[in-house]
Amino acid sequence: MKDIVKGKRILVTGTSSGIGLETARVLSEQGAEVLGVDVNKCFDHVDEFYRADLSDPRTIDALIDVLPEDIDGLVNNAGLPPTQPANKLLQVNWLGLKRLTHGIVPKLADGASIVNVASLAGHGWPKAVEAIKAAENLDYHNLDSFIERWKVSSESGRSYFFSKELLIAWTMQNRWTWRDRGIRMNAVSPGPVDTPILPDFIKTLGERATEDRDTMDRPGTPEDIAPVIMFLLSDMTQWIRGFNIQADGGMASNLTCRAHGL
Repeated sequence: MKDIVKGKRILVTGTSSGIGLETARVLSEQGAEVLGVDVNKCFDHVDEFYRADLSDPRTIDALIDVLPEDIDGLVNNAGLPPTQPANKLLQVNWLGLKRLTHGIVPKLADGASIVNVASLAGHGWPKAVEAIKAAENLDYHNLDSFIERWKVSSESGRSYFFSKELLIAWTMQNRWTWRDRGIRMNAVSPGPVDTPILPDFIKTLGERATEDRDTMDRPGTPEDIAPVIMFLLSDMTQWIRGFNIQADGGMASNLTCRAHGL
């Protein structure tokens, strides 16, 4: 897949570590201009770096104002782990992500690609459809009451699971939203990946974070995920819309087979 993103200008959130850092490295290596966003300063593998707290709507709006035009791709990778309070987690993983995406669409080039980094944790979204529909009206001012009403607190990591369920459903819902401009949206759902926040998952989820490891040959790495993101950013995927690629070592397929007795 050499040079499939050469010359493209791509904005990646969460570039200071893990999947975001590796995605920035791969894109830069393949000739893309990378605009990095993170709350922590890191200038590795980016042409321009923007420090921003994606839990703060005012900061997001300010970021949108200073970003350049003609952006060919947006990678919504930044996110908080399940050890964080539910309110803060949903501000970053959901409300901030949506605000940034909608705000940046006018600055996207025609034919641009939006890639949402979801998770295997969102695999059970069909069971959360009622809450997902209710979240259409979710905003910063009613977040606490929503968490209580729909039982998506940080207990047992539920807020994290819900944020990824929302993201997968939202990706499908926006399959044709910007079709008149050729802008597409897809998602990548990693399984357990060896990044700095993996211990947070193990601490919160316990055996749930690793219980299916016996069905895998190994844990994932950022090097497994970044090329999939790059593929979705390339012109090779212009007719892939609203799709979620499960890059998880076969874990989602295992769960599906188990659920249907296969």
